Amino acid sequence: MVFSSNVFLFLFLPVFLIVYYLLPFKGRSAWILVGSYALYSWWRLDFLWLLAGVTLAAYFFALAIDRSSGPRRFQLLTVAVTLNLCALGYFKYANFGISSFNAAMTGLGFAPFTWAPILLPIGLSFFIFHAISYLVDIYRKEEPPTRNLLDFAAFIALFPHLIAGPVLKYNLLADQFLSRTHTLEKFSYGATRFMTGFAKKVLIADTIAPLVTATFGQTSPSFFDSWLGALAYTLQLYFDFSGYSDMAIGLAAMMGFKFPENFNHPYISRSITEFWRRWHMSLSSWLREYLYIGLGGNRKGRTRTYVNLALTMVLGGLWHGANWTFILWGTWHGGILAIERRMKEAKLWQPFPTWLTIPGTLLLVILGWVMFRADNVPAAFRMYKGMLGLNGVPLSDTLAWQVRPSELITMLIAAVLVYVAPVWGQRVGDVGSKLLRPGPAVVATVALLPLFVLAIMKLSAQSYTPFLYFQF
Repeated sequence: MVFSSNVFLFLFLPVFLIVYYLLPFKGRSAWILVGSYALYSWWRLDFLWLLAGVTLAAYFFALAIDRSSGPRRFQLLTVAVTLNLCALGYFKYANFGISSFNAAMTGLGFAPFTWAPILLPIGLSFFIFHAISYLVDIYRKEEPPTRNLLDFAAFIALFPHLIAGPVLKYNLLADQFLSRTHTLEKFSYGATRFMTGFAKKVLIADTIAPLVTATFGQTSPSFFDSWLGALAYTLQLYFDFSGYSDMAIGLAAMMGFKFPENFNHPYISRSITEFWRRWHMSLSSWLREYLYIGLGGNRKGRTRTYVNLALTMVLGGLWHGANWTFILWGTWHGGILAIERRMKEAKLWQPFPTWLTIPGTLLLVILGWVMFRADNVPAAFRMYKGMLGLNGVPLSDTLAWQVRPSELITMLIAAVLVYVAPVWGQRVGDVGSKLLRPGPAVVATVALLPLFVLAIMKLSAQSYTPFLYFQF
């Protein structure tokens, strides 16, 4: 069950919220846990044990780490983190590892190893990261462990962020589980934010999706084929994932929680370093705090700093999926981050004008997205070959008949929204807190309801379209 589905909109969410507000505050954590487990079980009941097991392991290991001292603390942390990584490795990377091994064996003339493909539980990467960050924070003594298993289990399973983030630390919500306000203004803000994300996902991302599929499916894409597909995917991914984040933030607000922002106009960045301060900010923060710093950060010399930057992004790429495309995408970004840092340290970084740095950074991002989206490395290089015009320039006949005017118009609207929203000084959809104030926010809010209705109508007419980040 996904947020952009009729079952969620007209069955799960109304029932959940009605019961939630009928219960006293002390009973709401239990209801959050029940509702979140029910939502997760809608996909596969048999994987609920994994979610519950990760939760229980993190809870009891954290208590044990807190009670211990000396080397014992690190030993317990190592065991706990290893168990989490083993679960992630088995379910997410076993297929990739075995298929890579088989490819090597086949190339050497040996028979491939046979195995039954392993199904990846949805949300696994996210709730594993939530558990690891909690354990590391307890080890670092940045916060005391919670004694309330119910609240902790509700945090791990909290359905707005369970499937595809944002990646949150427990201490961000710990106090909110103990006390939070529920007001009409906060609920209205949440509803407005949810509707905005829903419209971004259904009206923009889903409309562009067939064009992306068609272009990346070309066996010999032309110059216009490749660039059209790359630009379309750049917009689709942003509106799909930022739309999900808007919906998650909105759902949390309807329950009285405050989630941190996850996007801040990433396509106006003037460097890749700035891009990662604006794109998927919760993941960027997690990678910096628990991986980059864990590798040594900038404390072990200049060369090691560059290596740590690059390695963090390579592992971040691998976290997104078990495919060489994600590893190369992470390598691309990690290499650029290291180069930018070196240029700044050597004072070679010049204050170029924004009309040059914004398009330049966007070009680097788009080139990375091609590798990120491609089914495999050869498919990515077919797109790069087309982007260089090596397969001809005009739009190919095999693609031209699949391009709809509605898709091109939607791309234009999406591009305008990407660059007009920062001028307005507010994130697209972040208008709920200004519902009763005069100005552009009122216009946006009034326009939002018919857009939401239109999105529901479109949703009912189209096939199932999960969020792109569900695969990660």
